[in-house]
Amino acid sequence: MPSPHYNDNVFINCPFDSVYKPLFNAMIFTVYDCGFIPRCALEEDDASEVRIDKIYSIIAGCRYGIHDISRTELDRDSGLPRFNMPLELGIFLGAKRFGVEEQKRKKCLVLDREQYRYQQFISDIAGQAIRAHNDTPEIVVKSVRNWLRTASRRETIPSGGIIWERYQDFKRDLPQIAQEGRLIAEELIFNDYTWIVAQWLEIKSG
Repeated sequence: MPSPHYNDNVFINCPFDSVYKPLFNAMIFTVYDCGFIPRCALEEDDASEVRIDKIYSIIAGCRYGIHDISRTELDRDSGLPRFNMPLELGIFLGAKRFGVEEQKRKKCLVLDREQYRYQQFISDIAGQAIRAHNDTPEIVVKSVRNWLRTASRRETIPSGGIIWERYQDFKRDLPQIAQEGRLIAEELIFNDYTWIVAQWLEIKSG
């Protein structure tokens, strides 16, 4: 059954570690501030569900997808790279190519650390909307905003500079908001963080 929020859902496919977190948090805020709903594998914690099935389900429910393929370093323990991000990008593109009419309306943004770096390790995606963020949260905010504005053609999306300023205000308020909710800002899980972002934006827009 199609997701009731299909046209608002944005699948986020990126690293989830502490190094990437400043970019991830900025991305989530931007998606919400643009009027969309961020979705990712972190929203579910069901040990009875196979991870890849969870990914299939979330991707099927999202018209839009943001895919960061910048993490190409070798794992310190295994000596091998992690291919989860390129795999999930491939699943998203496959759903768009071979899915039913609703799935064919999918649109995606591909992010990398440096412009054209992707050509050295995944050149088959040339032609996609690929942007370089230089590991800079402000660039992530503006890249995601501009892409969502173009992809959705929604005229109500604020400018990237405005979203960035609002994000700075949100970060200043976050520790106090978390404390009031008996939470610690540095320990927020995905569902805690997204709930706080949504509530903060609702208050500010009210």
